[in-house]
Amino acid sequence: MPVLREFELAKASLRSAQARHDIVISDIPAPRKLAPYATAVSANIDNPDLGSRAGFGTGRLVLLCDPSMPETWHGLFRIICFAQAPLDTDMGADPFITRVAWSWLIDSLTEHGATFHSASGTAAKTLSTGFGELAHEGDGAQIELRASWTPSDSTIAPHLEGWADLLGLIAGLPPCELNGVSALTLRRQPH
Repeated sequence: MPVLREFELAKASLRSAQARHDIVISDIPAPRKLAPYATAVSANIDNPDLGSRAGFGTGRLVLLCDPSMPETWHGLFRIICFAQAPLDTDMGADPFITRVAWSWLIDSLTEHGATFHSASGTAAKTLSTGFGELAHEGDGAQIELRASWTPSDSTIAPHLEGWADLLGLIAGLPPCELNGVSALTLRRQPH
């Protein structure tokens, strides 16, 4: 199958993804210099149970296609993604939170049936304290995950769905309904 046709099928699959209801997926301009063909989406948490505060989680996912099949990709396609969300400061202090975030990504992709290989990435946590004019902000924490992997074929919808679930998990949303298991009701304590 011609590469452009394969990319169009992958793009159509991406567009057919059904992300969880509390995450808004939007098309964004794709990077132009990473591959001959690319498409990208952003995701933002939109959950009324979280209150009026902004910034509960955001991310980007980019689907790349390169007919030269770069050696590090081990395939025609590569997905690169970014996801970040604020954390409770106790959770941010947990020495294992970065490992947990990485396992959530792999588990979410697998649970949605995404087939992939050559996954790599970084997970970082940031702890902060406001001083001076920012002292009123107090302590804060944030998790950030940057990852890439090679989809095994042009069925990309499960990759976006798994990544969207990861974004929900790092933002503190309950797991979504999957395989007949109902999601829990979200209850956050006001600060």
